[in-house]
Amino acid sequence: MAKTIAELQRAMAQAMDHEEYELAAKLRDQIAALTPGSGIRIQQPGQMGLGTDTQAVRAPKGWKPPPKPNLMTRNTKPRGGRK
Repeated sequence: MAKTIAELQRAMAQAMDHEEYELAAKLRDQIAALTPGSGIRIQQPGQMGLGTDTQAVRAPKGWKPPPKPNLMTRNTKPRGGRK
């Protein structure tokens, strides 16, 4: 039977009091997995890139890339010669 969040929090506090930090970290991760909206996502197979655990990044809907600079107008500032 799965433990409730309150039981896990008590066990995590007890582990921290006894300086069992690895156990406390495992309990913290279990609490985060049970808490809705905790920010921890379970990765979806096929959604991640090779060699990384980061989800694929997509541009927001309606986003357009900025215009590219005109290469004919680059470095056209005066160079400090005569005034």
